[in-house]
Amino acid sequence: MNVETLLQLNTIFISIIIEALPFILIGVLISGIIQIFVSEELIAKIIPKNPILAILSASLVGSIIPACECGIIPITRRLILKGVPVPASIAFMLTGPIINPVVIFSTYVAFGNSWRMVILRSVLALICSILVGLILHKAVKQSPLKNNVIEHIHFHSFKERIDAMFKHSIDEFFSVGKYLVIGSFIAAAVQTFVKTSTLVSIGTGQASSHLVMMGLGFILSLCSQADAFVAASFRNSFSEGSILAFLIFGPMLDIKNTLMLLSTFKAKFVMLLTGVITAIVFLVTIFL
Repeated sequence: MNVETLLQLNTIFISIIIEALPFILIGVLISGIIQIFVSEELIAKIIPKNPILAILSASLVGSIIPACECGIIPITRRLILKGVPVPASIAFMLTGPIINPVVIFSTYVAFGNSWRMVILRSVLALICSILVGLILHKAVKQSPLKNNVIEHIHFHSFKERIDAMFKHSIDEFFSVGKYLVIGSFIAAAVQTFVKTSTLVSIGTGQASSHLVMMGLGFILSLCSQADAFVAASFRNSFSEGSILAFLIFGPMLDIKNTLMLLSTFKAKFVMLLTGVITAIVFLVTIFL
């Protein structure tokens, strides 16, 4: 391994960390707010009793939080602990990084100020998240979290609540941060040693082009706020459907957030979730 390769690895690694870090901070702060200020009773009132309506509403709520695929995992964990059904929480987790104001704007700019890709990306991501939620509703019957302990603390003042919120956020940050670092390093190593041109040459057929672009989305581990600019560079090489597969699958599953999922959920559930997301995104985008 020469110096130039090491420098490239280092540059990619740092860029992935810098991209994700602000959204991780937003995510753990929101998680802290939910933990301290949002009661189980309030959650029970907000979330519809009907499981399908719960999945639909959670998918839409995800669209207002500007979180990336890493930052939204702590929020999802906290929602499940507070009583939000697992299928609805996962639907929220999948739409949040794709349908939010920052991602919508970056996609609009990346594709030449055109609303077509913005609308297609948003609608297909919503469809995929709802379908995944519905499958999980049938397949998952118990909590998939590794740690189901809920802390019940009584506060005597508002200051105590604020202190507890920041303490929880800091603990959450260090809990998920190490997996971000490990995942980012693996993603940087793959990008350094696996040539993109090799993957592009494989994706000549309709099905294989979708699989290659989904694979690229997983390997590159781009933040969803920036992935549209990379996707736009493939317009002359890949079909619109396969580019959409990249834009939808990458924010739902990539190397770094898979490690973070494994730190939060049981391995069996992560394997199920990975298989369901992969199948749904592939089928939805290929039928486009």
